[in-house]
Amino acid sequence: MSDEEHEPSYTVDELAARAGVTVRTVRFYGTRGLLPPPVIGARRVGHYGPGHLARLALIEELQRQGMTLAAIERYLEQLPADLSEQDLAIHRALVASWAPESAEEITLRELERRAGRPLTGQDVERLAAMGVLDRIPGSEAFRLDGTLLRLGVELLEVPIEHETILASRTVLVEHARAAAQELSRLFRDEVWNPYRESAEDPDHLSAMRSLSAHMQPMVVQALVTAFQRSLREELRAAFRSR
Repeated sequence: MSDEEHEPSYTVDELAARAGVTVRTVRFYGTRGLLPPPVIGARRVGHYGPGHLARLALIEELQRQGMTLAAIERYLEQLPADLSEQDLAIHRALVASWAPESAEEITLRELERRAGRPLTGQDVERLAAMGVLDRIPGSEAFRLDGTLLRLGVELLEVPIEHETILASRTVLVEHARAAAQELSRLFRDEVWNPYRESAEDPDHLSAMRSLSAHMQPMVVQALVTAFQRSLREELRAAFRSR
């Protein structure tokens, strides 16, 4: 059986629900060429896959950044046509990395609709452990980080103990914070302070702040790339030793 037969398949209604958009939006993006056409199956029903879902998430993130539809079209045209959903997710993460943090309040019913599946109490606990959501005190609603929902739902199918998720998150948060602190110190000591001491012109100061803002996506991309390579090497070494 091929890999394609194992891939999840969504109708247009299921795709729209999982992406948090309307069916009309999905069809509109398709007519503009922002989404590849679905695979037409029996009874002329269109079937969409994880790649469509990942591309929708990227489009929505680009819109949140204030990009016009024409700008989004140009952005997507520059991407290779054969990008996997994982590659698209990385692009979305990089785009979102310099966006202001945002969280939305959501009910369990809406959360399940967005997730595309029923959620047990244990599922909710696992999503909370992954930082996808938090229960709002004194309420039945949740505070959701929508950028993490799709990944979190996928990880619900992975047989990982709750304690392992918590331990993994602790490791990632601690090392990410340490890297951020060291990079901030390096930028402050080696770039910001010398520049501030040698240039009192307000225009220079403004340019420096602009440089600081643009450094974030570059640093995030470097961290993601370095982490991917290191993790791949560590996993290969770990499984070779068994």
